[in-house]
Amino acid sequence: MSEQQQTPKFASAPSGKFGRIRSFVHHRSHLSPAQKNAMDELMPQWGLAFQKTSLDFAQVFARQAPTILEIGFGMGESTLKIAQTRADENFIGVEVYNAGVGALLRKIKAHDVENIRIIQHDAVEVLEHMIAPQSLDGVHIYFPDPWPKKRHHKRRLIQADFVALLATRLKPGGYLHCATDWQDYAEQMLAVLNAEPSLQNKASDNGYSVKPDYRPQTKFETRGLRLGHGVWDLVYSKRKP
Repeated sequence: MSEQQQTPKFASAPSGKFGRIRSFVHHRSHLSPAQKNAMDELMPQWGLAFQKTSLDFAQVFARQAPTILEIGFGMGESTLKIAQTRADENFIGVEVYNAGVGALLRKIKAHDVENIRIIQHDAVEVLEHMIAPQSLDGVHIYFPDPWPKKRHHKRRLIQADFVALLATRLKPGGYLHCATDWQDYAEQMLAVLNAEPSLQNKASDNGYSVKPDYRPQTKFETRGLRLGHGVWDLVYSKRKP
């Protein structure tokens, strides 16, 4: 089981131009005093309030740099490590889970990382209102809630309408990287992503990709692999006109 699967995750259902999507489901979560303090003290510095106007990434980060969006960062372990190793890029993490937001804020301060910003809001509304078309260089979606019961599969994040929306926000040549440790969900992801005409599977056989070096292996993933669980990475690029 992955780190992200410990957190509330995103589910999709039709909305607006792409159908009305509610991209997350609230669950009760324990917020430690340290996490609460981090949210109170650090969110004004590293957080971005939801707004219905597109972000100016150069203004937000005070520099011109490629910008990557991560949807559902859980406790922020992978987010921090990637941002540290790719310091010349900007990272915007979207998460609704209070403990996860607090945990990542604490990591940002402890490691003096300056290239991460956090939005605590519904990811679909963030995409629709705050992310301009063709503005992102990449999107990361790691271990979203698999909703394992068949009757709940409609709540899964990776579905056609949501992927179509995501694709409009990627620059031509930008990438989408998903990962899951549920085979059934991996198969659904592969079918949905391969069916999106604006995306090109980076795997030569239109199948799963080898895990890119930049995605760290979390402790939850390591434990799962030790127990014989599989992990599937899917990497796509936005087709150029």
